[in-house]
Amino acid sequence: MASETPLSDVRFLTVAEVALIMRVSKMTVYRLVHSGELEAIRVGRSFRVPEAAVNQYLRAAFVGTG
Repeated sequence: MASETPLSDVRFLTVAEVALIMRVSKMTVYRLVHSGELEAIRVGRSFRVPEAAVNQYLRAAFVGTG
């Protein structure tokens, strides 16, 4: 596991920030987190999503044309 990024270098986003980046509602982000499609950690009563997880999800969901 030497290739893992240290937690101090991970940028965590709020659900609202993820919703803005993905241009979806906060409820959609919560659904993705609860279904396991989007990785997140729980901090108190709220969720934080690693920025890399958002990028990975968007890359996997990308549909090319042509």
